[in-house]
Amino acid sequence: MNDDITRRLREAAEAHQPDRARILARVERGAAGPPVRHRTPTFARSWPKAALAGLAAAGILATGGLAVAGIARTPPSEPVTTPAVPPPAVASSPPVATPPGVADPTRAPTADPPTAAPPTNAPPASRPTPTASTRPQNGPLWSEGSVDAHSTVYWAQSDLLLTSAQPLTSLTVELRVAQTGDVRDTGNWRTLPAEDFSVTVQESDGVLVYRWTLRPGRTVPAGQHEFAGQYNHAAGTRSAANDSYRVEARSAGGPASVWGGFAR
Repeated sequence: MNDDITRRLREAAEAHQPDRARILARVERGAAGPPVRHRTPTFARSWPKAALAGLAAAGILATGGLAVAGIARTPPSEPVTTPAVPPPAVASSPPVATPPGVADPTRAPTADPPTAAPPTNAPPASRPTPTASTRPQNGPLWSEGSVDAHSTVYWAQSDLLLTSAQPLTSLTVELRVAQTGDVRDTGNWRTLPAEDFSVTVQESDGVLVYRWTLRPGRTVPAGQHEFAGQYNHAAGTRSAANDSYRVEARSAGGPASVWGGFAR
């Protein structure tokens, strides 16, 4: 038999409900038969036939029920699958308390809060240490000289950063570049308005001097300002050890002056 016939017989066997009482009653009726009349031999001769018919019907029903029941008890030919057993649950361990003063390794580090930038009119927090030949701070003034990082083996720029905590009514800035070989002026600039200053550039006694002088009636506001002198020089790394700057200024608090050198 193919799978479809097997399935149908199994479903018919499961749905079949034999009425045993009815079958027995039919057998008993067939065995009892009608009352015998000797005058009518036809009925007497028909009794054995009825009994045999009832016994045959009962046998057929019994045989059919056994066959269906046997088919229903026949195990299916489909493969038996074993249900998957879930893995055992792992109990979570309780949290471990972190001792005081020890950082919790499970927590992400917290970024430090941003530090507020200092106001533009305040001098930088770090200042060079004054020496006998330098005075970077005096009164409301703070200063710092340096050789620009974009300088090359043929050209250089000396920068002066000047910060004033008060407005200035008088200001003279002087940059002095020592003649170390083929030092020649190539330009200058400042962050303050050009029309507020008189500018001169000249070489004297082996020194190239850049000078900015505030014009009368002009004022330099409090804040950070920059002055720069540019020049060519002999090929190679030039030493700025003999270069210097000097600033003379006046504010509401009185005169002030600062000076120093240029760090590379």
